[in-house]
Amino acid sequence: MAFSKLADTGGWIEFSNIVAGYNKMQTRVLSQVNAVASLVSKASPGAFLLLQFSMGQVTQIGDSISNLISLVQGMMNTAVRNQKAQ
Repeated sequence: MAFSKLADTGGWIEFSNIVAGYNKMQTRVLSQVNAVASLVSKASPGAFLLLQFSMGQVTQIGDSISNLISLVQGMMNTAVRNQKAQ
């Protein structure tokens, strides 16, 4: 969704672009939640399913970003540890 244009930045994906895309996606899903919540009596089951799917995507992307941060932090810790050993 929001991440499809990230590769157009010259071959590099910057972390700030990932977070900005994630924020846009979160905002879009939040507005969908508000729209469905304001018209609960008129919302179709399909609208709820699409909303649930979108929320699941946002959660998965958030988890992936968290895992990426953890991975980079681990690599940095290893590099610092290796520097101290020399």
